[in-house]
Amino acid sequence: MKEVTKIMINDFKIMELGYDFAGYKVDRKSSLDFHHLLVAKRHCKILGLGEGYDYFNGSILNHDSSHPYLHQIETKDYDRFCYLTSEMFDMKIKGYLDIKNLRKIADILRSFEKEYCSARTKKGKILIKEEFIKGRMIK
Repeated sequence: MKEVTKIMINDFKIMELGYDFAGYKVDRKSSLDFHHLLVAKRHCKILGLGEGYDYFNGSILNHDSSHPYLHQIETKDYDRFCYLTSEMFDMKIKGYLDIKNLRKIADILRSFEKEYCSARTKKGKILIKEEFIKGRMIK
């Protein structure tokens, strides 16, 4: 795990709270990932940011649920992805995980699920996996 990830887990009290920046359950540190929040990893080198693992550019997400889900939303509904990113960035500015932002995130996710409930991936698999819905702590 990268040092910046460890620092953010501590600063935002992820383990004490038991949920990540999207309101998903966290039960062990090893399930957490650094999510490139503002500048996508694929653009970081071009912009001179190296790999982009910088405090300003990250949030902490569960690698089994919220992180892959967020990237699926990015490919299907970029506007919602941007709205989710905005809510997470707002918490970064505040310096803590705010229940108001987390409830907005949950609302955005529910609206995505309502619209895409029967959607499938290019390989024919269901788009919205069970763990994407069950893993949410904030309703």
